[in-house]
Amino acid sequence: MSSTGEPGYTAPNLTLFGEEHVRRYRETDGEVGYLWNGVPVLLLTTTGRRSGQPRTTPLIFGRDGDDYLVIASKGGAPEDPQWYRNLTADPNVELQVKADVFAASARTAGPEEKPRLWEIMVDQWPNYDVYTTRTDRVIPLVVLTPTH
Repeated sequence: MSSTGEPGYTAPNLTLFGEEHVRRYRETDGEVGYLWNGVPVLLLTTTGRRSGQPRTTPLIFGRDGDDYLVIASKGGAPEDPQWYRNLTADPNVELQVKADVFAASARTAGPEEKPRLWEIMVDQWPNYDVYTTRTDRVIPLVVLTPTH
């Protein structure tokens, strides 16, 4: 049982989080911030659907062949995260993985492929299964395919 009382949930260390995480990751080419709570993190830059401005979010990721996988969990909140709303409006995104920065195209995994891809991500971060119990929303899994 975790501190939240949810079986299977492990509270992450939030020492490096949000804008500070993005800043340190960029400054160090991922030397600081690539590994977060023992799992790999990439930086996803979307275009704000209303502002048109770049928005960067650090996200845990997995791999499926050449594709990168991320989950729009928002910790099991009732609404999708802003970054997911942005990439559904414009699927052309930028990724940074350590020092590598490259363009990618985003799509939401379909029902046929999602169970297999979800397992890849839960192996990385078991809390994703807990997040599904916190919301009635279907949590999207996003496939990011490099376009370089």
